[in-house]
Amino acid sequence: MGDKLKKAGQDYMEKLKRLKTWSGFAVKEKYTPEDVKNIDYQTDIADPGQYPFTRGIYADMYRGKLWTRRQPWGFGTPEDTNEQLKFLIEHGNTGLMVFRDQPTMHGIDSDHPLARGEVGVSGVPLCSVEDMEDLMDGIPLEKVSMTLLCASVVSPVVMAQYLVVAKRRGIDPAVLRGTISNDSIMSHVCYSKEANPINLGIKVWGDLVEYCAKNMPLWHAAYVSAPYNIRDSGIDAPQEIAFGLAIAATYIDGTLRRGMDIDDVARRMSFYCNTGIDLFEEVAKFRAMRRMWARMLREKYGARDPRSWQFKFAVQCAGSSLVPQQPLNNIARTAFEALAAVLGGAQSVFCTTYTEPISLPTKEAQRTALGIQGIIAYETGAALVADPLGGSYYVEALTDKLEEEAGKIMAEIENMGGFSKALESGWVDKQVEEGNIRYQKEIESGERLIVGVNTMTIPPEEDSTPPGGVLRIPPETEQKQIARVKRLKETRDQSQVKKTLENLREESGKGEGENLMPAVMEAVEAYATVEEIMGTIREAYGLSWDPWGIRKSPF
Repeated sequence: MGDKLKKAGQDYMEKLKRLKTWSGFAVKEKYTPEDVKNIDYQTDIADPGQYPFTRGIYADMYRGKLWTRRQPWGFGTPEDTNEQLKFLIEHGNTGLMVFRDQPTMHGIDSDHPLARGEVGVSGVPLCSVEDMEDLMDGIPLEKVSMTLLCASVVSPVVMAQYLVVAKRRGIDPAVLRGTISNDSIMSHVCYSKEANPINLGIKVWGDLVEYCAKNMPLWHAAYVSAPYNIRDSGIDAPQEIAFGLAIAATYIDGTLRRGMDIDDVARRMSFYCNTGIDLFEEVAKFRAMRRMWARMLREKYGARDPRSWQFKFAVQCAGSSLVPQQPLNNIARTAFEALAAVLGGAQSVFCTTYTEPISLPTKEAQRTALGIQGIIAYETGAALVADPLGGSYYVEALTDKLEEEAGKIMAEIENMGGFSKALESGWVDKQVEEGNIRYQKEIESGERLIVGVNTMTIPPEEDSTPPGGVLRIPPETEQKQIARVKRLKETRDQSQVKKTLENLREESGKGEGENLMPAVMEAVEAYATVEEIMGTIREAYGLSWDPWGIRKSPF
């Protein structure tokens, strides 16, 4: 008891050990007009809705329309995930987002040997249009905003599945609203280099953007998800800005080489960003990204449409910031992170649930995440004013600092020959590795304190299971999906599948300027699978059918 009382006396005089932002910028005791004396309001900040959009892309921001509450889900079979999506709509989701499982993301079917143990585990399997039909059963595609979270070279196949389902319902693609996550460069960094070759990724990204620009004016196909995923892998806020914008520039350059107009690409472009726990740094980060994007598009690329200058972004609360110890504390973490996203002007928010470090979301965890967004929207007053932290000496100085540091990183990437070259040289992987090591050392030394991890800890035996328990995927789910895929392959019209794949192979061989989406859609309609379609495209580009060389073309 004496030691505990002594500790209580010491804690009474506790002071902060770390006087830096999350990214390591030293923070002064106070900020004054002197810290923002070089900022010109009209040139560097301006009103909300005005170039360079530092304060937000719309004049009235959330008074005109609240951000989209877009809690995602996806596990088990397509029927399981369909039920989950309807549950989210019932409990407050205003937009939908679907996770695909790892086999689908890597372009292999559920019956592939390497798919075992991963089918339906971290998302829904989407092997064929049959899966997409069951996934979207009863969901009015013409009325909802849908995000298909694929983020790999497989994205044209998933997009084609969605479009074929809409076509069979008689829905005009021009009325479909949503996003296809198709950033395969991110997947090259974070998931699989074998399944996401850079040049093929840039090619299919351009195909989707071109196709949607002509046929789907309400759809965001020019999507960059690297800011979220690579940030969660270990980089800091300035690197998140720089990597995200540099990857976007890589994709833009690819579309311009094929003759597209910059405004056709950029005005429907959007980003998937990370929001961490350092509230003020995160708000400043979003403000800096908006300003840098606006200037890059207008000054470097010569975009003329003001919509092209607007940095439109969705946010996911940082999964890496959540810990398994005392998991209910994660509710507070995601609440602050979601608040930072709103104060920073996000167009869509996904609150990572408190079960993230332990399991997939339970129904209780999803309801809590939606409740967090509702509280921010309806109770805190954060949505009443556009850019409510604008004018803060600290936030404005921090916005400038983040832009300055991110600009240096972008210049370094450009000097290496662009992001593709930086990636091929190993420089990007090195930055991620160094960030992870630095973060771990800060925790081990006690410089960075994480509640439940290295401060305010409790014995493991007192750490109770969170409300709602832990979600586990029934083992029979995988076998059910594998049987489904095998049945499809046995009962479809094989000659039609072969015919459409031969056409796809021919179209793929015509060069970078040939858009593959029509041929992909034709193959999807014939019930060709994701592995068969991607294998055909890969072979046409001189790659192996199977990224890992285990299976070969059956045709």
